[in-house]
Amino acid sequence: MRVYIEGVGLCGPGLAGWAASRPVLAGAAPYLPAPVIAPPSPLLPPNERRRTVETVRLALAVGKEAFDMAGRDAAQTATVFASSGGDGATIHQILETLATPGGEMSPTRFHNSVHNAPAGYWTIAARSRAPSTSLSCYDASFAAGLLEAAVQATVEDRAVALVAYDVRYPEPLNRARPIAAAFGTALVLTPGPTAGSLARLDLVLRRAAAGAPAMTDAALEALRRGTPAARSLPLLAGLASGAARALALDYLPTLEIGLSLEPAARAAAVGPARDAMAAAR
Repeated sequence: MRVYIEGVGLCGPGLAGWAASRPVLAGAAPYLPAPVIAPPSPLLPPNERRRTVETVRLALAVGKEAFDMAGRDAAQTATVFASSGGDGATIHQILETLATPGGEMSPTRFHNSVHNAPAGYWTIAARSRAPSTSLSCYDASFAAGLLEAAVQATVEDRAVALVAYDVRYPEPLNRARPIAAAFGTALVLTPGPTAGSLARLDLVLRRAAAGAPAMTDAALEALRRGTPAARSLPLLAGLASGAARALALDYLPTLEIGLSLEPAARAAAVGPARDAMAAAR
């Protein structure tokens, strides 16, 4: 499949937005981990804003950044939300409540616990009635989300935004499912090139062979390995570098997703020629 990247959002430790993070991911500036801050979204009405949890704030922050960059109407754009485990803090609170006498649960806490809660808040914030998918695939959740978004963009011939996010669990859940840090990223994908295209991305589902590349910075590599949504870092680093790059994303035990990334200028020049050669064959 072939899609084009039109917008990027990013929020992670020491990665406060795409513009600030590009020099770090490109290797032109040192990586300095720092606390993750995802403030309540100004897109939500005050009542809804007060109810948001960390997963929602993170997803809305990176989604808004990607759409602002793309200059695309979020209300008309399909979305795919991917997370390995959703909101761990809310799950912890629910389990604590159920373990106490009475066990009365807050309706707000319950609706924040469901896996598609960020998607629900997004549709409110963006006033969107476009299709939305929420999925999980353990450590391969970003890869699964990217594959789903690319399939939708290709088959439906429409723009699709991927929003991937993960947050840490409190103890004792963290001992069973450790997540290194909160991390979120978003990509706005289109089926064809546009004036705002940043890069072209070719995807192929294949038998596992090369494996995902490690980040050159040891701290970024620890983040990539420790947080499922941060498995996106090699792709984001490729985008930040502005150079053509071939890489892979780990997917299922016997499968990986091969990626070929071309920056916008080169993609515009090379793409039509390759398409013509493929058609001739």
